[in-house]
Parts: sequence; structure tokens; C-alpha cells
Amino acid sequence: MKADFRSDTVTRPTAAMLDYMMKAPVGDDVFSEDPSINHLERLSADIFGYEAGIFCPSGTMTNQIAIKCHTSPGDEVICEKNSHIYVYEGGGIAFNSGASVRLIDGDRGRVSSEQITMNINPDDVHRPVSRMVGLENTCNRGGGSCYDLKQIEKIREVCDRHQLILHLDGARLFNALVARNEDPKDYGRLFDSISICLSKSLGAPVGSVLLGNSTMIKKARRIRKVFGGGMRQAGYLAAAGIYALDNNVERLSQDHLHARMIEEALREKSFVDTILPVETNIIIASFYQPYTPQHFIQAMEKEDILLFAISPTQIRMVLHLDITPAMVEKTINVIKNL
Repeated sequence: MKADFRSDTVTRPTAAMLDYMMKAPVGDDVFSEDPSINHLERLSADIFGYEAGIFCPSGTMTNQIAIKCHTSPGDEVICEKNSHIYVYEGGGIAFNSGASVRLIDGDRGRVSSEQITMNINPDDVHRPVSRMVGLENTCNRGGGSCYDLKQIEKIREVCDRHQLILHLDGARLFNALVARNEDPKDYGRLFDSISICLSKSLGAPVGSVLLGNSTMIKKARRIRKVFGGGMRQAGYLAAAGIYALDNNVERLSQDHLHARMIEEALREKSFVDTILPVETNIIIASFYQPYTPQHFIQAMEKEDILLFAISPTQIRMVLHLDITPAMVEKTINVIKNL
């Protein structure tokens, strides 16, 4: 079996998860009659201390619904330049919400309260209205970097002072929670809304949940319908999310350990230039020329180890549920012999 490090989105349901899915009670979710979806939404909201949640097919949809809930056309969203909501969501901020974007050059995907303050527009008819701040935790292109909770508290203070909405793209938030031993409810009190992804390291095949207060989620339900995200008997998918939240959170620490083990092997190679600090399950490494990412990718693929380049000089490896200890050991041995 190939060791697929391309993303934590490649995981397949375990036998136990599939069994749980097949036994799920279902109904019509557009009528709010799917008991499994209702359970998942309530469970997710309770974990973070929110009033409500809404289940969607993807994290892109939950993020885009949140932005449309929080902004009006002509408003501006402040985020880090490598944020998923800006780089990887197909221009959705402009297409779906008619909003502009103010980009900040952060530290491995993270921005500071001081940077946000400097990028808030004055009350000037020539400028878009600064309306929302979007954070990402962990930061994908920052190598799975985590915010410190005190940083977020300072950002929350800035948002309160300037009447800004604070949204979190928490696609890999559970990785940050496990790595930092944090309480999910601390995030619930700091953010107006959070998107959590179930189909990455948690191992569900499909789905994300958007969390917020009941008024916002009611609005989100209408927007989801417009976006084509109103599903019917999707409780089979929601059941996978329930199983993931109940069984696959604590094991994330194993992925983090495996990532650090592979990082150590890479650091010993003369062709490796830099590796972003490994905090969670993502490794981003760059190479000295003339050695390129393609050289490394091809050498690894010959050994049934898959990964890909995220730039002309960088590769990314992501640990997840389907990467076994034996695969990690093999990967380390292959790297050592390159």
C-alpha cells in the first residue's frame, strides 16, 4: 500500500466508521429532519460553546458562507496573504460576497494584533469598509503553525475596539487544540464564527461544520441553500463526523510525533535547505539548487511514497490517520538512503 503524504484529505473511513455510518438514522436535512445531522451540529456547537452549527459538504463552503454572513458587497476582509480563504477558495470572497481583501504578510501564516490595527481602513468614502478579520489555525502554508491563545485574545480586543467580526478557518483546529492542550471553549468565546473540517486528520470522508450564534446560523442556512449545499439524507456523512469527533481527536498527537520524526531525518540531508518548524502534522521543506522538489518527489515515488511540491523550491508532507508507524519507518529509511 502506498504511503500518501500529499494531504490529510486522502484518508478513507475505517471499518468501524463505515459500520457506524451504515447504521445512522437519516431524514431530510433541508426540513431539519435528519437526526444524525442534527446530532452532529449540536455536538460540534457544544464542544466549542456555541449556540448552533450547520453541516456543509466542504470547508470552502463553510468559510464562504461565514464571509457572506458577516459582510456586505464593498466591505473588506483582512487576512494573512497565504490564508486558505484567499489562496485556495477560487476567488470566492469576491465572487460570492463582493468583498475586497486586505492582505497581511504574517509570520508563517499568523498575523499580530498590531498588524491588524495598521490595516484597518479609516472612515473614508474612498476606502472599503473594514468589516471582518479572518484567521487560520493551524496555518497550512505556514507548515501547520499554531496561534498562541494570548495572540488571539489581543486580536479579539482589536476587533472589539473597531467593531470587526472575527472568523476562524479551523480546518485543522483540532490539531492545534491537541498540540497546545487547549480548551475548545476558549475559541468559542473569542470568535464570532468557526469553520471546522471533519475530512482532514479526523478521518471523515466528507464534511465541515460552521459554528456561530443561532441568528447567524439561521442566515447561514439560507445562504447554504443558495450555494447549492442543502443536502437531503446526508446523515450517513454526518455520522462519519460524529464518529470522528468521538474517536479520532486524541490520536492526532501520533501524527504530530510522526511528523517530527520525518523532520529529523530530512534535517540530516545535505540537499535540504530549510524546514519550517514542525508543530503539528505538516512538514514543509525547501532544497538547495540544483536539487529540486521534483528530484525528491520522483525518488520517493519509486518507493511508493507520495507527496507534492507547493512551490518551485518546496515540498509538503502531511501526516494523517492512514499513515501507519510502519510507513513512517519506511519513509525515514528511504530519506536516509537518498
